Amino acid sequence: MKKKLIFRGVATALITPMRSGKINYEALSDIIEMQISSGVPALVVGGTTGEAATLSDSERYQLYTYTKAKVKGRVKLIFGAGTNDTEVAIKHAESAELIGGDGILVVTPYYNKGTFRGVCEHYKRIASSTSLPLILYNVPSRTGVNLTIGQIEELLECENIVGIKEAGDSADRLSHLSLFSDRLAFYAGNDSQTYSVCALGGDGVISVASNLYPERMNAICNAVFSGNYEEGLKIQKDMLGFIHSIFLETNPAPIKYAMSCHGLSSEEVRLPLYIPEKSTRDAVSYEMQRLMEKGIIPG
Repeated sequence: MKKKLIFRGVATALITPMRSGKINYEALSDIIEMQISSGVPALVVGGTTGEAATLSDSERYQLYTYTKAKVKGRVKLIFGAGTNDTEVAIKHAESAELIGGDGILVVTPYYNKGTFRGVCEHYKRIASSTSLPLILYNVPSRTGVNLTIGQIEELLECENIVGIKEAGDSADRLSHLSLFSDRLAFYAGNDSQTYSVCALGGDGVISVASNLYPERMNAICNAVFSGNYEEGLKIQKDMLGFIHSIFLETNPAPIKYAMSCHGLSSEEVRLPLYIPEKSTRDAVSYEMQRLMEKGIIPG
């Protein structure tokens, strides 16, 4: 029996807008309102796209608190709580629950190269520290760690481990993960695989592209959920050029540039990230212009 879903469809992995090295809450307020008005059911705050790795603990918890007060229950809030130190991740999870999140997203512990048993115990201890539902996050290109099928099977025993965000590149792995869909919510971690995951019986996407185009990413999911596979595939294909452009350099630098072109945020990121090269900016700009000229998004 599938565990209770936190959301179905699109959860936008929110950027953390910056101004002169500080979080720009004025810009964040506008972005949140735009997201909610678009109809997305959930927001992820303080994840990889939110530059959590360079947020201090006080900044992280202030970000949690601000978004909780701003959202006022209008959409589900999932707080990024993962790191490579289990005790710190537990602290983040406990804080997320205290502040009132609807769930937590916990990335695999990067760099340390935990063993099979170590990674399982990492997740079990975080899960046992909170009553919040926990979504596993597998992104081997960023962490150097690939959550194995065996580890996932063991972690299914934890009542509040309810989903997985999968950002690997293997079609075979997506098919394998779909076998757990009766017990584990299954979300695309790559925007380019939104259609594939939904068509395999998955529950949606935790999306970077939806920072700027939430309606389009939501439309892919909704089309597939309603059985209109042809329409879902068409929208996915329409969006692929833009999706590829925003991953030409390390996320979230390109999507922040895209949002700066629309006056939604500055393109400022924290070192060691850096603003995109001209070739990337040109590619992102070209794809945004193409989407407008084809009427795929409003001009």
